Amino acid sequence: MTVHTTLQYAAAASLASLAWLASRVPPHGAPPTYEVYAVRFATYASYPTRSLVIGADSSRRTQLAFTVWLMRGGGRTILVDAGFYRDKFVQRWKPTGFVRPSDALAALGVKPEDVTDIVVSHVHWDHVDGADLFPRARVWLQRDEYTHHTNDSGAVLDRAIDAEDAAMLASIKSAGRLQLVDGDSAEIIPGIRVFTGGKHTYASQFVSVNASLGGGRTGTVVLASDNAYLYENLERHRPIAQTLDSLSNLRAQERMFRLASEARLVIPGHDVDVFTRFPKPGNGLARIE
Repeated sequence: MTVHTTLQYAAAASLASLAWLASRVPPHGAPPTYEVYAVRFATYASYPTRSLVIGADSSRRTQLAFTVWLMRGGGRTILVDAGFYRDKFVQRWKPTGFVRPSDALAALGVKPEDVTDIVVSHVHWDHVDGADLFPRARVWLQRDEYTHHTNDSGAVLDRAIDAEDAAMLASIKSAGRLQLVDGDSAEIIPGIRVFTGGKHTYASQFVSVNASLGGGRTGTVVLASDNAYLYENLERHRPIAQTLDSLSNLRAQERMFRLASEARLVIPGHDVDVFTRFPKPGNGLARIE
């Protein structure tokens, strides 16, 4: 091989390397893309379906997945919801296969201190209780959700919030890590936007994310959290049974489908079927792609 040919190969390799890097850096002004995972940390074996789906047969029971959602990209490691870990909840509900959400993330190589942000959809115990497992995370919550349920002293202003969780949120706020979001359709982090209107609680929110879908594809994934418990809510257009306003809940579901790139990318909050529709990598992890 001549020196000239060697230089040609070196130049080609250098250009290929630059092209690879360029493909992973968003164009100037473009939002980053995120890998999105469902991470299951517990299961509830049998829950009345009529408490999840309005109009469901009273004899039906449904298995529930307790899930947190990991979004990784743009230099951030972000959770949607934080799950729960306090022993009183574990003893009261006795879920199977329980591990702390912070431990469940280890399967993806994530340590608690790696988490930069937590988007809390609402203040119910199974979504907010684990927020203090992640010592460096900024916690994003709707301002109206916070002020309706608690205050800076950690008081319980509405029974929807647990007393220890109210005190925990006040502590996080005192530490300067609680970021209160003012209303609907707010881009809180580049490529990540929150929306209100589902009315599961006073100001519950759901999340859209500019997602990396594998194979070089990108699209918008919508994480409904409890604004849609199950695929049955979404596919049969049935409001959740635990809502302050059924019509608002249905309108929020319709909006989720408009926001998502594809209907299959609207992901309900507690459906075990998420882990069969998105089967990889498995073992309680589902890459949304």
